[in-house]
Amino acid sequence: MSAITEPLTARPAAGTVRSWAAPAATSTLAPLAIRRREPLPTDVAIEILYCGVCHSDLHTVRNEWGGTIYPCVPGHEIVGRVTKVGRDVKKFKEGDLAAVGCMVDSDRTCPACQRGLEQYCDRFTLTYNSPDQHLGGITYGGYSESIVVDEAFTLKISNKLDLAATAPLLCAGITTYSPLRHWKVGPGQKVGIVGLGGLGHMGVKFAHAFGAHVVLFTTTPGKAADALRLGADEVVISKNEDEMKKHANSFDFILDAVSAQHDINAYLALLKLDGTLTQVGAPEKPLPVSVFNLIFKRRQFAGSLIGGIAETQEMLDFCADHNIVSDIELIGIHQINEAYERLLKSDVKYRFVIDMASLKK
Repeated sequence: MSAITEPLTARPAAGTVRSWAAPAATSTLAPLAIRRREPLPTDVAIEILYCGVCHSDLHTVRNEWGGTIYPCVPGHEIVGRVTKVGRDVKKFKEGDLAAVGCMVDSDRTCPACQRGLEQYCDRFTLTYNSPDQHLGGITYGGYSESIVVDEAFTLKISNKLDLAATAPLLCAGITTYSPLRHWKVGPGQKVGIVGLGGLGHMGVKFAHAFGAHVVLFTTTPGKAADALRLGADEVVISKNEDEMKKHANSFDFILDAVSAQHDINAYLALLKLDGTLTQVGAPEKPLPVSVFNLIFKRRQFAGSLIGGIAETQEMLDFCADHNIVSDIELIGIHQINEAYERLLKSDVKYRFVIDMASLKK
């Protein structure tokens, strides 16, 4: 399916920038010229320095979740430098560092938006593959040389942190930070993190920083040393039933970051009375749940989606104060198709980040 471009009557002026896009679900990504609007009064124009590679990018590019409109320019973990601001912008000036996450707008009036939970707005605009309210067609993401975003959805970042390693905080970071904060994870609690990948490694770092006793669950014994390095207090090989049984009825909170099919009941059984398991990994098919695992200990099985703009800024500030970034592998844009194949094999520790200077070569 091709992107539909509406007539540009009464729409803002636009310029052309370089990007990499998927022309179809079965195609590899390739160079594409796309349009970006000139900054409106409350807009911030950003030269993109780094863009993280999220598993959602791969799912969307290959239309595994349905609804992808092509050409698709992925990327929602964006770090860059401000090149221009609209006349009414108050928070940013030319030359500032800035970041953009998974959203670039919402209706700003619904109950969710009023609570600072824009990610639950029914009419939010995703950074890519959403209707573009300004130029028509769809939004294009961070696999490009620049982006223009309203300042209300633009974030400040610290120059104290490695900028490339900061990029994945815009999705992997906030996706794990938000539920840990919402369920008030802290000292004196036993917290499990399921899976040591792009999401899971950030979950371990945050849970450790919040003062919890952190247990990492993995199917791969070879990841144990890395889990301990990242902040886990214990590592459990989840394929070992005896190891799992030792932890029955003992967890206050478990964050499940696994996107592959797996037995969720094995983890629900580890929660203590009133414990919560929150799912942030997104398996393609439904996970069967035995309701008795919930009923008999009044356990909760919940979900969580990224975070609102204010909470994302809070997370970025927390990371600056505690020197927390993602573990990354820096790549050039020309390596993106290879990176996608490696991502399918979990062959990265723990997040790919594109050096967007490579787009100009």
